[in-house]
Amino acid sequence: MKAFTLEIVTPAKIAITAEVASVTIPGELGEFQILYNHAPLVSNFEVGKMKVHTADDKVIYYATGGGVVEVLANKVVVLAQSIERSDEIDSERAQQAVARAKQRLEQRDKIDLARAEASLKRGLNRLKVTSFR
Repeated sequence: MKAFTLEIVTPAKIAITAEVASVTIPGELGEFQILYNHAPLVSNFEVGKMKVHTADDKVIYYATGGGVVEVLANKVVVLAQSIERSDEIDSERAQQAVARAKQRLEQRDKIDLARAEASLKRGLNRLKVTSFR
């Protein structure tokens, strides 16, 4: 399998720079996969699971908070709001975040509803991705 360069960047760090065989991204209309020689592309992506198949045949899963992906000349740059490897997610902390978000949603008139719903979505996604360790 031919490889291409993947770079995942967040506001806090460069999460990964590696040669990969494929990357599957949670698009706004469903998952999409990028392979070697993919057509140029710029797209938003959602909170969800990102799957990276490395050039040395390992599969790594990430929980992502959404962002933008650019594909150009066998280089993929992912600008993510947040990203965590599945094996680095603290399940207990994610469960606590989900509980806090649910509690906030019960107090609908006292909170920013969209922010609480987004927090719940991110927390549930982190828990889901932990099953891919």
